[in-house]
Amino acid sequence: QYAHAVMATLGGTLIVTDVDMNTAGASSGAIATDRGSGIITVTGGTVNTSGANSPGIYSTGVITVTDAIITATGSEAAVIEGANSITLNNTNLSSTYADKWGVMIYQSMSGDAEGTTGSFTMTGGSLAYTSASGPLFYVTNSTGIINLHDVDVTAASGVLIEAAAGRWGNSSSNGGTVIFTADQQTLSGDMLAVSISSLTITLQNGSSLTGAINADQNAQSASLTLDASSTWVVTADSHLTVLEDTAGISGTSISNIIGNGHTVTYDANANPSLGGK
Repeated sequence: QYAHAVMATLGGTLIVTDVDMNTAGASSGAIATDRGSGIITVTGGTVNTSGANSPGIYSTGVITVTDAIITATGSEAAVIEGANSITLNNTNLSSTYADKWGVMIYQSMSGDAEGTTGSFTMTGGSLAYTSASGPLFYVTNSTGIINLHDVDVTAASGVLIEAAAGRWGNSSSNGGTVIFTADQQTLSGDMLAVSISSLTITLQNGSSLTGAINADQNAQSASLTLDASSTWVVTADSHLTVLEDTAGISGTSISNIIGNGHTVTYDANANPSLGGK
């Protein structure tokens, strides 16, 4: 238990090249930082974790991974706690563990990490959560800034993002704030939020989303920005606060939102440029 493969804390730095890592104990994330933050840079290698609460990566610092294969079978694939980050380049990151989530961004309030804004950035490679339940991204008691660029994404449950009020923090203020940018991305799945959580979604540079946004109308707010080259294929009635789609909307014609018989609503007061159309 608590047996990481590599771990940096109190400002420590590790540079790890072509190392294969395996952990089997509980709470034994393979690539990890702890109190006081740390910097870990990993290039190459294969990482496997199988213990309970043992993600491939656990960041309370700054972790960058390039050209690696990371698989978790007893936990999330990756976790960010507090105002910290994970950056992945041409890396394959996956979790098969059921009834949890692929990537979690949160603040536990344990004192292990300061701040409440976690950043997950991924370019190339693949990101997969293969459980039939649980979202690919889970953000709670925190702000999650998520940037994906040309990543092969799999969310077997059909839920890409859940901005939730989990078991951490105060029950009236522990929602998740998600700021999600997809660049040259193909995405399939829904985006959900509870009443004290929000979604801000940007699709750009030829990105496409097939799914619903705030279908249950629970989100405190849900905003979508589309550029001229990106599309949204709607799979269920969806409810937005703000819709920014100046390149796709002309008069009453919409070129880049395909409704499939479903309705997209928006807050007229928050979208004066749409004129209530």
